[in-house]
Amino acid sequence: MGKNIKTKTLNKKIVIFMPSIEGGGVEKNLFIVTNYLATRVESLSLISISKKYKKKFHRSINFISLRSDFWDNLNRKIKYILSIFLLIKLLLKSRNVIVFAFQANIYCILICKIFFVKVITRSNTAPIGWSKNFIKKILFKFFLNLSNKIIVNSLEFKKDLKKELNLESVCIYNPLNFSEIVKKSKLKSKNIFGNGKLKIVNIGRFTEQKNQITILKALNMIKEQINFEMVIIGRGVLKEKLLNFIKLNNLEKKVKIVDFVKNPFPLIKQSDLFVLSSKYEGLPNVLLEALVLKKFVISSDCRTGPKEILLNGKGGLLFKVGNYHNLAKHISYFNSNKKNCKKLLKKSTKALYRFDYKINLDKYFQLINSIA
Repeated sequence: MGKNIKTKTLNKKIVIFMPSIEGGGVEKNLFIVTNYLATRVESLSLISISKKYKKKFHRSINFISLRSDFWDNLNRKIKYILSIFLLIKLLLKSRNVIVFAFQANIYCILICKIFFVKVITRSNTAPIGWSKNFIKKILFKFFLNLSNKIIVNSLEFKKDLKKELNLESVCIYNPLNFSEIVKKSKLKSKNIFGNGKLKIVNIGRFTEQKNQITILKALNMIKEQINFEMVIIGRGVLKEKLLNFIKLNNLEKKVKIVDFVKNPFPLIKQSDLFVLSSKYEGLPNVLLEALVLKKFVISSDCRTGPKEILLNGKGGLLFKVGNYHNLAKHISYFNSNKKNCKKLLKKSTKALYRFDYKINLDKYFQLINSIA
């Protein structure tokens, strides 16, 4: 990546704030954006308790953490608190910085304002999760309004922030490195699917937000009509709930639960169909990655992102959040109408240029440069 990027031009000190790095879509963007900025700014620091991911970052980045690896195993809230102390310690030494919060935005904004330091926040998940809670809504509106800039990752997200909280934001799409995804998809991997079946895949944490139970309910409806095999890749607190549903409905021969893998691209490449069932998102990276690998997508029409990525249903199929009957019909339609679905897929893949990593990474730099 370095050979395609411009030389350093900004001499302001930048501090990235990301207390807990956990290996999801937000983290993918963190790695890409942070390593890019390391080539464009004179001084870049990263505050995080997650030391095990240190090697993912450019060597020139000042990685600020705690000495012991013990803290890596603690929960996210504790990591927030510890990172706040590290941020305060840094700001006591120098206030000539711009802080860029990828996580724990409210905590970070509060500290930055106490020290009269400029702060940029990046919101990763649509406000639907908290906008119905009056107290949360007031708190988020008050603190986010104190940011010097708010970055969101979809136009739909931008509209929601304006509608729900009357906040202005800047949309910068998740930077997508097409060649890197294709390259990683070609790496050797075991075959997780059988032969002669409709191969379906889902990737995501096993949480209420990702809502994989909806996929299982849909598959249970069509298990007698379609010869399919489903692989759900991830980890999380609802794993046992998913396994119990699979067992109770005799889906063991048709559905596999696979633990989180660092490189899921060879597994996506093996599939015919990618299904997303989330209740809410920001801009789901995994949909973009599936499209880069030319996989047809069926997604919940959740806020925010899927509708935007799939061109309002002209580049893939959308179903109402939680409506497994509708999802079952869409899977059946894809199975019987692959030629028509291929035309939809072609439209969505042609529109992927919007997410090109060079274009969007430069937008990050220009935004930081504008407030430096």
